Amino acid sequence: MSAAPSPAEIVAALDARARTVKTPSGDGHMVWRIWGRGAPLILFHGGSGSWTHWLRNIEVLAQHYELWVPDLPGLGQSAMPPKPWTPSSIADVAAAGIDEAIGPDVSVRLAGFSFGGHCAGLTALRLGARVHDLTLIGVAALGLRADPREPFAKERPGMSAAELYEVHRKNLEILMIADPDAIDPLAVHLQTWNARHARFRSRPFAPTHELADALAHIHVPVKTIWGTRDVIARPSLQDRLDILRRHHPELAVRLIEGAGHWVMYEKAEAFNAAFLELLAT
Repeated sequence: MSAAPSPAEIVAALDARARTVKTPSGDGHMVWRIWGRGAPLILFHGGSGSWTHWLRNIEVLAQHYELWVPDLPGLGQSAMPPKPWTPSSIADVAAAGIDEAIGPDVSVRLAGFSFGGHCAGLTALRLGARVHDLTLIGVAALGLRADPREPFAKERPGMSAAELYEVHRKNLEILMIADPDAIDPLAVHLQTWNARHARFRSRPFAPTHELADALAHIHVPVKTIWGTRDVIARPSLQDRLDILRRHHPELAVRLIEGAGHWVMYEKAEAFNAAFLELLAT
């Protein structure tokens, strides 16, 4: 019996099945990975992340859509955007990349997780009526502050492999995954790689109201998915839904019971079903 694939092998196998496109970003490139066929569905990952935030969703979603899954500028393998380094500069790069790689007249669906939802909203502003719909997953930048949480653990010089593993496992428990038993070696591997490759610092933009303001000028259907135990929604998920509905009373909502912030990883099967249902409505 062959050994189960390692986390690195799981990532490499999925990556090998992707088609890769590069578009300009600052002094380098924004890297896009594409799977599947059909109407384009663009997936923006969260802060300090990469395309691998969608690792447990790609194969299912690619049966229905042509997935365009970039590393956002300054994260993963993508170069920093031009200065000033803001969500708006990321949206400028992303919108230009969509024009170049997908085409300036092609209708697209946009979805973003956490900081990626902030950037997806700003990108939707730039694309206008070309956006079929916008799905926001566990987003901030709504003008609300989350409850205080435990400080993140940090890597220190001289730490052993076991100690480094625990740093990133602990940070997943603090922010990303509600059930500690759901934090597996694959999740820790992804968190470790993503954190070490993150250059764009997204956390200062989370308390702003930039996404809430942008929604007033976005005239496409807006949908949202949240884990019911998402720490960034505390103390009130309902307050966040109310802000999303302020300019979008049509808001379609799906809540994934028991899931934390990284809902599409922790409860992948339920998330995939809910997301496909939303996209079909």
